[in-house]
Amino acid sequence: MNFLAHIYLSGDNELLTIGNFSADGVRGNKYKEFPKSIQAGIILHRHIDTFTDAHPITKQSTKRLHKNYSHYSGVIVDIFYDHFLAKNWEDYSDINLSVYISNFYKSLTDNFLVLPERFKKLTPVMIEGNWLLSYASIDGIERVLNGMNKRTKGRSKMNEAIHELVVYYDDFEKEFTQFFKELIVFSNQKRIEIEKEFNL
Repeated sequence: MNFLAHIYLSGDNELLTIGNFSADGVRGNKYKEFPKSIQAGIILHRHIDTFTDAHPITKQSTKRLHKNYSHYSGVIVDIFYDHFLAKNWEDYSDINLSVYISNFYKSLTDNFLVLPERFKKLTPVMIEGNWLLSYASIDGIERVLNGMNKRTKGRSKMNEAIHELVVYYDDFEKEFTQFFKELIVFSNQKRIEIEKEFNL
């Protein structure tokens, strides 16, 4: 899953949420160098990714892209799924999306010093461009895909995947909706287990 989903699936613990959000910036056992709540978020992130990558519905979504985007297909599906979460946000939260995101940006700013180094560079750019809110529109997703393609120096051609999103929009949305119901149940249970393990 991509940023918005990881944030949403974190519950109410502020530092756990930051750990889940920034986990891709922490390799191996380096997570043990962070405060316990952030450690818990990193572990939760890894469980979410494992569940997502192995799930038949996400594999179905990824398969639709694999011919054109090879190993980048999973990353593209993560971005597509964040779009559908943002677009249908009112189905998942009573808090307005822009308010939710503003609160999260404030949390990142307040806890900036505990972020992994990679995310200390990423966070100001994300906030300035309001990436998370941009996920709600197709134009916003197109900008994200363009940016990802630039980071691969054009090798991924991820910018072209906006075509598949438009053509197979209903299929991707249906798959997201079915999968995310299961992911919420899995993540809630796993988060409870991890919080007990870390005495949070």
